[in-house]
Amino acid sequence: MDTQFWRPPFNLLHLLCARCCLMLGYNGEHLCLHCGYIQHVPHYSRQHLMVSRSLCSAGYDSNEKTFDKILIANRGEIACRVIKTCKKMGIKTVAIHSDVDASSVHVKMADEAVCVGPAPTSKSYLNMDAIMEAIKKTRAQAVHPGYGFLSENKEFAKCLAAEDVIFIGPDTHAIQAMGDKIESKLLAKKAKVNTIPGFDGVVKDADEAVRIAREIGYPVMIKASAGGGGKGMRIAWDDEETRDGFRFSSQEAASSFGDDRLLIEKFIDNPRHIEIQVLGDKHGNALWLNERECSIQRRNQKVVEEAPSIFLDSETRRAMGEQAVALAKAVKYSSAGTVEFLVDSKKNFYFLEMNTRLQVEHPVTECITGLDLVQEMIRVAKGYPLRHKQADIPINGWAVECRVYAEDPYKSFGLPSVGRLSQYQEPIHLPGVRVDSGIQPGSDISIYYDPMISKLITYGSDRTEALKRMEDALDNYVIRGVTHNIALLREVIINSRFIEGDINTKFLSDVYPDGFKGHKLTENERNQLLAIASSLFVAFQLRAQHFQEHENSRVPIIQPQVANWQLSVKLHDEVHTVVASNSGPTFSVEVDGSKLNVTSTWNLASPLLSVSVDGTPRTVQCLSREAGGNMSIQFLGTVYKVHILTKLAAELNKFMLEKAAEDTSSILRSPMPGVVVTVSVKPGDMVAEGQEICVIEAMKMQNSMTAGKTGKVKSVRCKAGDTVGEGDLLVELE
Repeated sequence: MDTQFWRPPFNLLHLLCARCCLMLGYNGEHLCLHCGYIQHVPHYSRQHLMVSRSLCSAGYDSNEKTFDKILIANRGEIACRVIKTCKKMGIKTVAIHSDVDASSVHVKMADEAVCVGPAPTSKSYLNMDAIMEAIKKTRAQAVHPGYGFLSENKEFAKCLAAEDVIFIGPDTHAIQAMGDKIESKLLAKKAKVNTIPGFDGVVKDADEAVRIAREIGYPVMIKASAGGGGKGMRIAWDDEETRDGFRFSSQEAASSFGDDRLLIEKFIDNPRHIEIQVLGDKHGNALWLNERECSIQRRNQKVVEEAPSIFLDSETRRAMGEQAVALAKAVKYSSAGTVEFLVDSKKNFYFLEMNTRLQVEHPVTECITGLDLVQEMIRVAKGYPLRHKQADIPINGWAVECRVYAEDPYKSFGLPSVGRLSQYQEPIHLPGVRVDSGIQPGSDISIYYDPMISKLITYGSDRTEALKRMEDALDNYVIRGVTHNIALLREVIINSRFIEGDINTKFLSDVYPDGFKGHKLTENERNQLLAIASSLFVAFQLRAQHFQEHENSRVPIIQPQVANWQLSVKLHDEVHTVVASNSGPTFSVEVDGSKLNVTSTWNLASPLLSVSVDGTPRTVQCLSREAGGNMSIQFLGTVYKVHILTKLAAELNKFMLEKAAEDTSSILRSPMPGVVVTVSVKPGDMVAEGQEICVIEAMKMQNSMTAGKTGKVKSVRCKAGDTVGEGDLLVELE
């Protein structure tokens, strides 16, 4: 039997909709009658089917009764993720949503949906009164909080307990103990877990923060006591940064968690961020489910994760796992949780924090262990004991996760982007690929919520295979309508340091000290891009010339026959001479004297184009094409702008006037969409270069906008509370 393209008999696999987990058939295009998602069902390899089944058949016992109905107190991809497991277990689901999320995927997937308020999170997804009313209205027996929002809010858990509604997570004691970074650190010390030196108390004000930072010794980490997800965290290297860090961290903490308490501890320079997944039940059992490597971060938020870690040996892994379990047992932890550690170059590890919820990156653990963590959380919440022993937990293969964000990676490695997804196609047709998302074509990415588009996960028998599959998956991911970070993700996973495992939490700033600039083309890659772009240009021209002559056509059309297309192609301000000719599906292209053959089906209507350049397979996307010769092509993850003209048009183009570039030295524009929090200047004020002008909050993160030069403020075009878009004028200097 050919195992590479193996189609199982129906009774061996129930293929489910990639969106909502309802059963689909086998051939052609399939429309899910529940959520409306259309997916193509190709032939799958055995390994792909094993990965795909991880969410569909991870040891579910239909005779094991849990809950009849669960409300998911969250939105987006994590709400969809929980609903999938609930459907598998035969549990009805209730979605909550804000008014702007009324048509979201998680709302369509759920059996019931209740609006809990307007768009701002404080009035909807953090509105406990509205959520409790939704629970009563729908008679949900349990609530899964997902991550973020109320997932680590002990008051919410207490409200549920008062109404005899089960909170699918740990009890309030564990949430309070581990959710408070100050208390959790004290408990960790008591449980003999390695901890980071720091101040074991609440910092009262900026002056005290400076005093404590001096005592600990710079650099220090200022972070929210009740925080998580990188919000409310700042690194300070001197007194001034400590004061600024205290201000921003306390504001972000209050906005995101409703708790502005801060703590300060020693910042360990160049560490790895490695976390241990734990799972406990209400019967005193606890397991560690191996580690996740989470060192690739920007602004203290993870970007790429993998399991296992290439850095740990079995002895260190076991020591970290045993300490994580010791901490979990110390607080009688009963659910899925994560103990995070910082690990130095000598494999010394220090407790960072414990997240008393499901982590964003949990899929990589599911891939290598075969466990469905949401299912385990539901079982534990119902009171069942764990089904596994520590010796049963395997490390099978390797899994990598990339967080695909609606962000501009060329701005501080990712400032938020907003917009509507005009076209969206996940690469789930590839082997070993899983996509956790909560969007569809037409979905809006707004300023109100996290800009995550999806979590893209690939699995392989080893790290090399998993990374190669990730590379292919990123090339085959179609996202139009918003700016995204696929270029950065692809560059990270092919970087030689990353491949060798030489990484730490400063990886991005170390590898790209001047900021991310996209893929740097080699000469061969440049010629490939020019050849592909030229072939596309000619293919579009040939299609435009095509005329289907009707039988009653009164005027015969003579098709021009061009043997060789002489082109002028501009890339990165360099002009290249290209000659192209075609024979069937193959174009022969000469780029600056180098000859290449480009072969494809040339389906110009498809968002993806698979081509072969002298036998090297490439997947490219033509994002836009203008009559004036401008073309945007996504090649090797990065979008390149090329300008292609025929030789004659290029000669005439020399006489066209170019638009003068805008002088930006005297103006400050918003680099992202968001809300103005404060404005620190007024017309007539003198400002120095680097002085703070205003603060903009986007996706719960506060960003300080500073003056680009010394000068007098001519006009201020914004005020606190204003909503601004990317590129909006904020302040003008004389």
